[in-house]
Amino acid sequence: MSDMTDNQDATVRRMRRTGVVVGLIVAAAALAGCSSSDESFDADGSRAADAGGEAVQEEASADVGTEAGTDDRSLIVTGSLYMTVEDPIAAADQAVGMVQSAGGRVDARTETAADEYDGGSATLLLRIPQDSLEAVVDDLRALGTVDQFATESRDVTTEVTDLDARISTLRASTDRIQALLLEAEDIKDIIALEDELAGRQAELESLESRQRGLDDQVSMSTIELSLTTEPIVIVDDSPESFWEGLRSGWNTLLAFLSGTLVVAGVLLPWAALATILVAATVVAIRATRSRSARQASGPAPAPTAQSATPSAPQETPSAPTDDDAAHTKAPGQW
Repeated sequence: MSDMTDNQDATVRRMRRTGVVVGLIVAAAALAGCSSSDESFDADGSRAADAGGEAVQEEASADVGTEAGTDDRSLIVTGSLYMTVEDPIAAADQAVGMVQSAGGRVDARTETAADEYDGGSATLLLRIPQDSLEAVVDDLRALGTVDQFATESRDVTTEVTDLDARISTLRASTDRIQALLLEAEDIKDIIALEDELAGRQAELESLESRQRGLDDQVSMSTIELSLTTEPIVIVDDSPESFWEGLRSGWNTLLAFLSGTLVVAGVLLPWAALATILVAATVVAIRATRSRSARQASGPAPAPTAQSATPSAPQETPSAPTDDDAAHTKAPGQW
């Protein structure tokens, strides 16, 4: 008889323990469920069973709301800045230095090289601390000419407050489930609590990730900086009539002659220098050849004694004259 009584008492204790665990799980589910913005509620007022969890949610929201009311608003600031500069690539490097000096960063950068139709461009996605936004923008304006600047702010104070409240509620719920898990003895209770704890922790990590992203957007403003050069205008000046063609040809001829004169003016000093060098070279060559010819012929031979004494002149009989013929008679004429 005593054994039956002990079995009944053990069964009652086990049922009570199971009922307590199930009730705590339902309460934790109610606390987490009331923090979800996309929860659907039945029209018959089924939300009344979660009144306790909702009261905790409202209390946490009220505490966070009071704190948010005393602080500044949470604003996400975005904007764009379009500028015309002489060298977009060099200006982009300067902009990166300015932002990093202020504690910001560059999340994206795109560059386009210059060509015959475009002078190049650069686009930067800048993340600037909200407190230093105005000072950094003033520094960026000095890079060139500002074509357009616009900013837009979005108030996310309510979203931040709601997210903080949901995270606070989930953390409290997770702590209670962990405490129940330490006290649970039945294997079924342990499995149920572990499953519930895993779901709560996954949801808590997701909300904390959203909170970190939202805090980054609030603390760091986003500015898209676009840097370009003056557009290259290509003018089509091809002639369209005879007179325009004639004028174009005449202008081309004048330009050719002008260019030829310029080239001649540039080359004239060099031509004069080349002429002087050539003349000096020719003179030097001729002098060298003349000196070589004289050395090759040698000195003239000295005259001998015989050839030096002059010989007596020899008389040459002259032809008879008429007077000689008259005085000379042939024999028998006397």
